[in-house]
Amino acid sequence: MRIARSVQALIPYTPGEQPKNKSAVKLNTNENPYPPSPSIVRTLATFDLDRLRRYPDPVFAELRETIAALYGTVPERVFVGNGSDEVLTLAARAFVDDDEALGSFDPSYSLYQTLAAIRNVPFVPSPLADDFSWAEPVVRGADGKPVALFLLTYPNAPTSVAYPQQKVADFAQTFPGVVIVDEAYADFADATCDALATAPDNTNVIVMRTLSKSYSLAGLRLGFCIGPEDLIEALYKVKDSYNVDALAQAVALVALKDQDYMRDNVAKVRKTREGTTLVLRSRGWDVPASQSNFLFAKPAHRAAAEIFEELRKRSIFVRYFPGPRTGDRLRITIGTDADMQQLLKTLLELDVEPAT
Repeated sequence: MRIARSVQALIPYTPGEQPKNKSAVKLNTNENPYPPSPSIVRTLATFDLDRLRRYPDPVFAELRETIAALYGTVPERVFVGNGSDEVLTLAARAFVDDDEALGSFDPSYSLYQTLAAIRNVPFVPSPLADDFSWAEPVVRGADGKPVALFLLTYPNAPTSVAYPQQKVADFAQTFPGVVIVDEAYADFADATCDALATAPDNTNVIVMRTLSKSYSLAGLRLGFCIGPEDLIEALYKVKDSYNVDALAQAVALVALKDQDYMRDNVAKVRKTREGTTLVLRSRGWDVPASQSNFLFAKPAHRAAAEIFEELRKRSIFVRYFPGPRTGDRLRITIGTDADMQQLLKTLLELDVEPAT
């Protein structure tokens, strides 16, 4: 069997570990520690099984209407995907030609580089400042190929930092290609970039959301995006025929209508986030002000890689990204108060100042 050279050389995206031990403290994949809306229980209990023998609505009409109403736009400007990762994959198909490139900030979501490799086009990183704040995006690769699609995570992952909204808007206005603002964590932030997607003069910005984080539905796999009608139409052209199943559409519809429940959970996560940040900083850790549901924290005394392994031995799972920009830090998902108390207690034992 012949495998394409680009696939042979591909370094695949590595998802966070899913421990089998149910008593483990799982703080490594930015899942919401609280259950999804109770309304979903009723939806599942009353779901008409006859719908499962038929293909689902290929254009998610009811779901798009709900999303459009929620964000003050029209259904024609809404696309729904099998998780936001599918939206990203389709965007790489729809908006990047073979003689163009895909770009993002560095560090950022590591899937972006993988998407470029799958698409077999260059990936052009834009290094962030030392404190992970905004830096001028690179819009042309070393080989001269222009960046046609820039993927901008807001707030960023894994750094947890949100950029100034005006910086994002100014860049999008001058960038000749398509900008996707990946707002997977935006519900946990003080501000969002949603208004860019529906601005009257917007011709190149798509804003993307997921139900995985703030809606506690990572297991459902549903994301959506809003943008100019011609760009949304292009995504429909390249998607699979029935990319979002009937059950996912039904559950997502109910979840999106229960905004109060989602926002209550978000408020709890934000409160725990602030408390954890204060404790870690009091112990000498460097913790940027997070606008997400996780922290990107540098230990005070021991190497991040060592603490990562020691935590894992104790069934406490956080995320570690080796590399020159990320290897001195741990990405820590905000869990319940009990989860974070257990983490902090263990860190007090592990991150001790070396004896002199």
